[in-house]
Amino acid sequence: MVPQLCKNSACLTLCLVAIIMQFISHRFPEDHDPTIEDAYKTQIRIDDEPANLDILDTAGQAEFTAMRDQYMRAGEGFIISYSITDRRSFQEARHFKQLIYRVRRTVDTPVVLVGNKSDLVHLRQVSVEEGKQLAREFQCPFFETSAAFRYYIDDVFAALVRQIRQHEAEMVRGGERKTRRSHSFWSRLKAPFHKKQQSEH
Repeated sequence: MVPQLCKNSACLTLCLVAIIMQFISHRFPEDHDPTIEDAYKTQIRIDDEPANLDILDTAGQAEFTAMRDQYMRAGEGFIISYSITDRRSFQEARHFKQLIYRVRRTVDTPVVLVGNKSDLVHLRQVSVEEGKQLAREFQCPFFETSAAFRYYIDDVFAALVRQIRQHEAEMVRGGERKTRRSHSFWSRLKAPFHKKQQSEH
């Protein structure tokens, strides 16, 4: 992956798909078409409890507003990634968070902020403190990762699962429960996409 070629949503997509591929299959993708939506399924254990994850990377299709908004409404949690070597991707990360808020109309959405390519410190354009500050603004966990060397990849997904579980517990305490309809809606959204990988951590 050539950092200088990463621009805006394309960079967000490349960063995120590399993170996903390392998490799912422990490999680093040498190339990827950012216009292709990728769907993955895996099962992991977090805090001694099983978690079935359906992961959909849609950053490369941001221009298809209606479809993107459907994904944002149906998703239970979000990983917003940027490259520490590309300031424009960092700025785009804030834009993605604003999109999530606009669609869901709540700040109470499980999110993890990720600054990828931490191994390329000599090309750094976004400081660690800037990432932490943005995470404080988002009120979410923050990690700097290296998809190339698999640094903190598992931690990102564990943090997101914990955020989702906490959110679900708060919804139950508040008397809100998910319906079959919401689950079937999410299933319909995923149906057109081939599950690229099925694995078990």
